[in-house]
Amino acid sequence: MSETAIYREAIRSALIEAIEKDERVFLVGEDVGRYGGSYAVSKGLLERFGAERIIDAPLSESAFTGAGIGAAINGMRPIVEIMTVNFSLLALDQIMNNAASLFHMSGGQFNVPLVIRMATGGGKQLGAQHSHSLEGWYAHIPGLKILTPATVQDAYDMIALALRDPNPVLIFENALLYNMKGELDRELKAVEIGKALVHKQGKDISIITYGISLFKALEAAELLSKEGIDAEVIDLRSLRPLDDETIMNSVKKTHRVLIVDEGWKSGSISAEIMARINEQAFYELDAPMARVCSEEVPFPYANHLEQAAIPQSEKIVAAAQKVMEEL
Repeated sequence: MSETAIYREAIRSALIEAIEKDERVFLVGEDVGRYGGSYAVSKGLLERFGAERIIDAPLSESAFTGAGIGAAINGMRPIVEIMTVNFSLLALDQIMNNAASLFHMSGGQFNVPLVIRMATGGGKQLGAQHSHSLEGWYAHIPGLKILTPATVQDAYDMIALALRDPNPVLIFENALLYNMKGELDRELKAVEIGKALVHKQGKDISIITYGISLFKALEAAELLSKEGIDAEVIDLRSLRPLDDETIMNSVKKTHRVLIVDEGWKSGSISAEIMARINEQAFYELDAPMARVCSEEVPFPYANHLEQAAIPQSEKIVAAAQKVMEEL
């Protein structure tokens, strides 16, 4: 039976269930305990589970991420929370050279069943140091799985999915989603990692996206429908692995593609998707592919400038119209 839930509460419920079901699971990060998490996801968990399961870490991302890796190698199921995605760069050595590589470097002797959660994305006037969308960067690294839950249902399901994986999984939660409401079915069987979801069927153009841009794409699709353009909207849900099958099936149906990515355009996940379509479905295209990405600037603090720098539904509509005009 479904219920209405808030995104952050869905994650909290998933964390509670995971900790209660498995004594190996614990949460560690900055301010996850007494403060309740910088986005209030872990509020109340310290009182419920105690300081051995909800661990307030020193201000050293490298240290507590490394501790999580060590615990994972030794049979625990740690969930590491990094406050915002830019802080994860302080733990990049641990993530890329240890978490992502140890299974290979040990000749298959050591799995690293580590889950790392972090807030990502702009739009909250946090300035140029706290507004990045670096999930596409991390999708470049072999040995990692990259999840981008957009819906309340996925925010809930992906915690358990990630914990079941024997290798490191990074979950990127767009900061603007934490207050969003949506439907949650706790009994719904979650799909496996790496499966995209078609949120709206269409026949004229495929709009491929992830994270908070899903809702902007759906809004754009509604506006386009008033002009007689039937857009298909795909939520990738996972950036590594990518669901090539769902992407290519959509391209073969619509023959036109628009990718919406809150990351910067140069070297982005949108570029990777375009390359894969070019390799696997080039002759299905009736027009050049297009994409809407964030402007290639450090994110402005001023609200009107920040909003102008981020993909918005109006930009998506304009880009889709241009693709449809191509012969």
